[in-house]
Amino acid sequence: MPDLDFYAHVATRGDVLGAGIGSEPAEWEAVLGSDHLDDRSGELLRRDYGLVELSFQRSDDTWPCFGISVQVHRLLPGAGDVPRPLRDAYGDFARRVRFHELRDVITALGHTLEPDSAPPVADTRRYRVSGSGARIVVVEDPDPYGYGAPDPDDPDERQVGDVWSIGISPAWWSAKD
Repeated sequence: MPDLDFYAHVATRGDVLGAGIGSEPAEWEAVLGSDHLDDRSGELLRRDYGLVELSFQRSDDTWPCFGISVQVHRLLPGAGDVPRPLRDAYGDFARRVRFHELRDVITALGHTLEPDSAPPVADTRRYRVSGSGARIVVVEDPDPYGYGAPDPDDPDERQVGDVWSIGISPAWWSAKD
């Protein structure tokens, strides 16, 4: 599935269509387009493209990217949050991504996934991708607040084993293989 190729590329290579950590907002706009929401607070800028969310911090007169997050869970209501350049490059995106499927693609590329050493969060589990510093967050409990048993047949509800997000940050690189 081409969307799995996108997720695996981000998790193993740390870039989106060639833009990555250190790329400035104009570079990201050149690859993902102008349909985004910016939230600036002082020296920080968060740019939200729906599926892809970016963090920038001002450094003198530049705004280098210091964090990339692919918010896979945003696709559950539908695929409207996928930037057009990603759909053009990868085709249709499924509403959900199953961790075991993404893991198989990543391992076929020669990488391994290990449970992350960060303290666990009750409803998710994090995995670290060898050689890239990426973190993959996977749903462990689809109903962490006890609102009722999720319906495993409901395509709009998160399920155990769904990929929640993929994150890239230089702060994690010290733990790279």
